[in-house]
Amino acid sequence: MDRSPQSPQWRDGRFRNPQPLWTDTGGAIGSLFRRDRHSTPRETLPVVCPTRAELEAAAPSGLRATWLGHSTVYLEVDGTRVLTDPMWGRRASPVRWAGPRRFYAPLIPLEEVPVPQVVAISHDHYDHLDESTLRRMKDWDTRFVVPLGVGARLVRRGVPTARITELDWWESIQVGELEVVLVPARHASGRGLRDKDKTLWGGFAFLGSRHRVYFSGDTGMFQGLADIGERLGPFDLAMIEAGAYNPAWPDWHLGPEQAVAALSMVRGRVLLPIHWGLFDLAAHGWTEPVERVLAAAGQVGATVAIPRPGEGFEPETPPHQRWWPDLPWKTGAEVPIRATLDGRPALLQGGLP
Repeated sequence: MDRSPQSPQWRDGRFRNPQPLWTDTGGAIGSLFRRDRHSTPRETLPVVCPTRAELEAAAPSGLRATWLGHSTVYLEVDGTRVLTDPMWGRRASPVRWAGPRRFYAPLIPLEEVPVPQVVAISHDHYDHLDESTLRRMKDWDTRFVVPLGVGARLVRRGVPTARITELDWWESIQVGELEVVLVPARHASGRGLRDKDKTLWGGFAFLGSRHRVYFSGDTGMFQGLADIGERLGPFDLAMIEAGAYNPAWPDWHLGPEQAVAALSMVRGRVLLPIHWGLFDLAAHGWTEPVERVLAAAGQVGATVAIPRPGEGFEPETPPHQRWWPDLPWKTGAEVPIRATLDGRPALLQGGLP
């Protein structure tokens, strides 16, 4: 039974954000014709191809993250394995012949991935919920944890209903020794012209016996990030989206500087920037998100992990070797991303405190 109409987030036939999303439609369309000339890599990237044995091996500290590109992360949290927003498809698109194409091939064949106890999907946009990947995962003996309404999309791709758990914001499920909590986010959903915001979106908190991990999904800046930190933090690792942004749609994604601010708000100790480095989804250069994250983190003394794609690490020893090319990029001062507070285009100065 669909619980969506009973959700506090459901109003007038669709899910709603606490604060509306503001978009400068003209500016957004215009940005499509003003893309940075470095929006995609021109060289082969120094990726790492993890093996099944490496992903299966127990992390000495109990917490390990392997970033597989964009928002796909293979986690071990105190003995429980989690896969976030699995994306093995060639394009983030409703069609196979057009749309954003991956910068590099999947780093490990999906059939070689050790089946995790949890597959967590933050929302149904094409770069987070990939149909071809789901069809190949449908027989996995795992718990698929999704926001309200998203379960039906998995069922249509062959995932058994009995393996799917839908959650509203702040609801949780216990999977073995791990508590999985769906936490609020400021974003949207939909895969076509008729289903806008008909399913919920969110982030996740993964709470183990010794470690806590925050996964932002896609979100703009909003006060709920501080609520997450107060209720569920501190987090040993915060995986926060930092790429695919534009001043014409500042409420949809955090962007680099606000990702660093969000680390403090959720009470995260180590930041793993995600949602960058795999797809060309905005007009900025492909290396700009990481450059701006490091610049912002340096100003406040935040700890950032920048692994090569496919490189596993433990937050106690975060990697910071520069593996991406040195390309021109726009600073936060040149192209600021500042969320609106109430969906009106009176931009905040520096985002929320």
